[in-house]
Amino acid sequence: MTITACLGVVGTFIGLVRALPQLLSVLRSRGALGVSVDTAATSAIVGFGWATYGLLTGQPFVSLATGASAVVFLLITIFSLCYGRKLAELKIAPLWFMVLCIGTWLNGEHGLGFILPVSILVSNVPQLLVALKEESLVDLSLGTWLFSISDGSVWGLYALLAGDSAILIFGILQFLTSGLIVLLKLMDMGKVRQGAV
Repeated sequence: MTITACLGVVGTFIGLVRALPQLLSVLRSRGALGVSVDTAATSAIVGFGWATYGLLTGQPFVSLATGASAVVFLLITIFSLCYGRKLAELKIAPLWFMVLCIGTWLNGEHGLGFILPVSILVSNVPQLLVALKEESLVDLSLGTWLFSISDGSVWGLYALLAGDSAILIFGILQFLTSGLIVLLKLMDMGKVRQGAV
């Protein structure tokens, strides 16, 4: 097995479990404080876009990892809406769905390969904004965002070896935005601990 294939396997595993901590947190607490429903929905849409890209470019690891992650993000969206988030918070997700559809329709895999790398910004920035503005991030899963940092690292290395610039840009942006979200969550956890003392 080549190094690229090994990274694909690791990336697939991370993709399969990456969003599970957030889903479990929402289900366990029956709340979604600090969770961006727009990020969850956009992540589901982007995940399905990457799964399509993986199919079109003959990269089954990309398709499996992102498709599975997309399903979990879709469940997070649904349960977050059930547990207090508002449908009106979905601002970017419907727009980005149209952008990906048009890009695919106009230029197939090349259209997706051009649009998908910036999709991580489109999906993660709403979570950054929610984390910056909400009082409590108690229901935001640290585990999901730590897995997201790993996701960016593994797929970035995979892309370097496979020579896929679209996945490389995604990996870098995933690493950076997820790192900021982790930092905000850790700062919130520190405030909670100080308040408990």
